[in-house]
Amino acid sequence: MSSSILSKKMAPDALGRIQHITPENAHWRYIGFDVYQLKSGQSLAFATDSREYCLVLVSGLASVQTTHETFAHIGKRMSPFERIPPYSVYVPHHDHVTVNAETDLELAVCSAPGFGTLPARLIAPADVGTEHRGKGKNQRYVQNILPDDKLADSLLVVEVYTDEGNTSSYPSHKHDQDNFPNETLLEETYYHRFNPAQGFCLQRVYTDDRSLDECVAAYDKDVVKVPKGYHPVATIAGYDSYYLNVMAGPVRQWRFTWEADHAWINSDAYPVKQEK
Repeated sequence: MSSSILSKKMAPDALGRIQHITPENAHWRYIGFDVYQLKSGQSLAFATDSREYCLVLVSGLASVQTTHETFAHIGKRMSPFERIPPYSVYVPHHDHVTVNAETDLELAVCSAPGFGTLPARLIAPADVGTEHRGKGKNQRYVQNILPDDKLADSLLVVEVYTDEGNTSSYPSHKHDQDNFPNETLLEETYYHRFNPAQGFCLQRVYTDDRSLDECVAAYDKDVVKVPKGYHPVATIAGYDSYYLNVMAGPVRQWRFTWEADHAWINSDAYPVKQEK
């Protein structure tokens, strides 16, 4: 039975693309998300048209050229599990970009509607804020590539690391109501990686009325789409998790609502177990 929220990794096409998510095939309005596995010496070129882009070097080294800027010999980590911030490039709408892979390159291409006057810019590791979140078995480590306090028109981009056996994107929360400042409507994608690579996680996407209620096993380089609802992730013993999140919507602010039943996990009562 096929899933409405799971995009399985594809065999690389002629361009090296293994994921291809558009507003049209996702049946939503904002997010586009592609992943390319480029060989050393291979190039990728495209026009941004009416969309802004954030190119994330998940692993590998490259040079990136836009209409007015050249970012030569960028990249540092050769695996996302080095847990150091990546190099990324922001590219505005109505620009042109060329990526030249200088090693084998895993490139995430994140896009959303563009409408401002921002220039292309490099997002270096020093520009990426990091933080630890959660406690007990709900801990994770976050690298904020393009958060809502950094300039962009629509995109929000973040990396999250979760150790084996822990939960993440939890307690369950949602951001599917256009009700700023209480909550914002944000579509979201999760690009999953695992160490070792044969691992998987379980991710559930569900609404209060259960009109959407799916739980999927996401394997290495799969994408889970979150059009609405709550979206917790549970890692499996033996496999550390990395995921790259992209969010976008009509208001570029991350405001969410906890699911009432599980909000207590944020309190001092956790990780002390409740009495039965």
